[in-house]
Amino acid sequence: MASEESRRDTIAVAQSIIKQQRTSEINSWRFSVAPMMDWTDRHCRFFHRLMTRHALLYTEMVTSGAVIHGDRARLLGFSPEEHPVALQLGGSDPAELARAAKIGAEFGYDEINLNCGCPSDRVQNGRFGACLMREPALVAQCVSSMKAAVPVPVTVKCRIGVDDQNPEEALFTLAEAVFAAGCDALIVHARKAWLQGLSPKENRDIPPLDYAIVRRLKARWPAKPIAINGGIADLATAQSLLVADAEGPALDGVMLGRAAYQNPAILLGVDAAIFGAAPKATTPFEVLEKLIPYLERLVGEGHSPHALTRHVLGLFQSVPGARAFRRHLSTEAVKAGAQASVLREAMALVRREAREAA
Repeated sequence: MASEESRRDTIAVAQSIIKQQRTSEINSWRFSVAPMMDWTDRHCRFFHRLMTRHALLYTEMVTSGAVIHGDRARLLGFSPEEHPVALQLGGSDPAELARAAKIGAEFGYDEINLNCGCPSDRVQNGRFGACLMREPALVAQCVSSMKAAVPVPVTVKCRIGVDDQNPEEALFTLAEAVFAAGCDALIVHARKAWLQGLSPKENRDIPPLDYAIVRRLKARWPAKPIAINGGIADLATAQSLLVADAEGPALDGVMLGRAAYQNPAILLGVDAAIFGAAPKATTPFEVLEKLIPYLERLVGEGHSPHALTRHVLGLFQSVPGARAFRRHLSTEAVKAGAQASVLREAMALVRREAREAA
């Protein structure tokens, strides 16, 4: 059996090779779709990948305990077409996170991300998520343990602070700790997490976003990849954050959350606008035609079409027929015995109303 030192040397070499490969390729951190509970499952990610080659896609947060003790195929399974795809973990035990990260890397994930930003009651009860903003030394231990366990990048997604913390102090202290521990990139949700007195839903808009503090963070660590998340509603805003302005230097990446999910057609423009590359698809119809074989396989395996169609409801925003498209899928895809044909039927409604409006 190889010694612990030999194992660590092997992992270090693998990490170096992967980092070299990643820096020679398009920087996926430049644009990503946020991990969102109950939303960014494997079917959603497959759909999103049909619209962009280069965006980095994230799983929903999965707790380290669930990865270790749960149904790994169900929790971690994904399609090869989803690459590049990152696994987001929730937890606060360094050894347990290292074990879960290793399992994720063995499943083929391109990155392992530690959640230090979720404000839900569930994470507060479990001493992880945004609660970890109060324990930068512990987060550093978690990152160090995960780095030692996997040959892929380990990143952290955090807030600018929680409750009454001073963001300038909380964020910079956390960044210093995790970068010293080897964190490969920091993704900052530029809003404080309010764990007392606000619901997670209210915390989506209160307190206000602070993009300037993330630029100041980048000025402090110019060589470290730093991406921003929170309230980015369109590609024009995303582009503006990738260039320097009066508030500070250019950021290395942007992460869209609800905007990318609720109006997924945004992703059609990502490869050209953000990466300067040829678009993967140009119209929603082109995307859905490519999605139909996947939906047929899904239904053939015994799943309801709704497992996938719920993710495409916003694809035709502000297009004639969008309401009919949503209504048809919302009512028909959930019925017992529904088939993949419900998607073609919904597409036909959009085409018909588009012709009538022309």
